[in-house]
Amino acid sequence: MTIRFAALIVILAALFGANSARAQSADGTWLTQAGDARVKISKCGGGICGHIVWLREPMDTTTGQPATDSKNPNRALAKRPMIGLPLFSGMQPSGPNKWSGQIYNADDGSTYASSVTVTGADSLRVEGCVGALCGGETWTRAGR
Repeated sequence: MTIRFAALIVILAALFGANSARAQSADGTWLTQAGDARVKISKCGGGICGHIVWLREPMDTTTGQPATDSKNPNRALAKRPMIGLPLFSGMQPSGPNKWSGQIYNADDGSTYASSVTVTGADSLRVEGCVGALCGGETWTRAGR
């Protein structure tokens, strides 16, 4: 009986070790930390892309029209709708469960060096840097 129990422990340890080593997918829809937007992440090329699919406040309160990328310094892009807005495209793998590239911040109309890391089945760490100053937030998987 003791040998069977020991064998079961070894098998369970191997299975849990294999699961933690397995790459986790960023594919899916994620709710931002503030809960004001949902971002759909999918594979594109050899990396990942993400675009806004939902906003808590989809209408511009001053115009009564759908929200646009109004803070974008490029006047032609400032009129594009927020729903469907690409935040990042072609982020490339840079480690286990991690991708790096550029991310667009619609709050200020700027693009930053960024990384996206799956930290759990339902959590994603999104970080951006300007020079040596970095910040980030944790997104949660939506719709589960």
